[in-house]
Amino acid sequence: MDASAIMVSDVVTVKPDDTVQDVAGLLLANRISAVPVVDDSGEIVGIVSEGDLLRRGENCTEHERPWWLKLLMGRELLAGEFIKEHGRKVADVMTREVISAAPDTPVADIATLLERHRIKRVPIVRNGKIVGIVSRANLIQALAVCRDKLREPQTVADAELRDKVVSRLKAEPWVKPSLVNVTVTEGTVDLWGIVESPVEKHALRVAVEITPGVKAVNDNVLVRPAGTGS
Repeated sequence: MDASAIMVSDVVTVKPDDTVQDVAGLLLANRISAVPVVDDSGEIVGIVSEGDLLRRGENCTEHERPWWLKLLMGRELLAGEFIKEHGRKVADVMTREVISAAPDTPVADIATLLERHRIKRVPIVRNGKIVGIVSRANLIQALAVCRDKLREPQTVADAELRDKVVSRLKAEPWVKPSLVNVTVTEGTVDLWGIVESPVEKHALRVAVEITPGVKAVNDNVLVRPAGTGS
């Protein structure tokens, strides 16, 4: 699945010369937390989020810093902060370094961008122009759709299912296959063996549960007591 499959195509945008109050109104009216900024040719030049409007002179929420900290910050940082807190145009407050992605970017990569940059949405851009946007909510919606697909029953012969489970466990670097035994009866997997920690025991169960065809798991795995040898 890629970005084009889950993105919102009808994107609300603003222009650099729009006012900060215009942006605030759009965010509230559309129940969104950010809007991309585009120029007259439709190319994305920035983005304005709720965070960019958090510190504003109109609300008396601008920073109040002690004199010694202002000395340490320097004139350039203080000047930039002043623009952010008192500028009237979108161009004054927008974030110019926009994290974006192409329509064919895998959803997993979109999730990585959101996590790595601690942002809530990624504009989807083609040839410099915005064609959509993917937010955290869109990823959650995609997960909900996958839920229905996962509920579709799959019938797999026990011997084949055991091979699938064993192969999955062998592919995980945290599993010691020699210490884990798997039996399968009518789609129900019985796990036996010993692991080093409760987390590994939990992960082992999850790995089996997500194997297609598994109907249930009986977890008989023991956690090795701390301090005992391997």
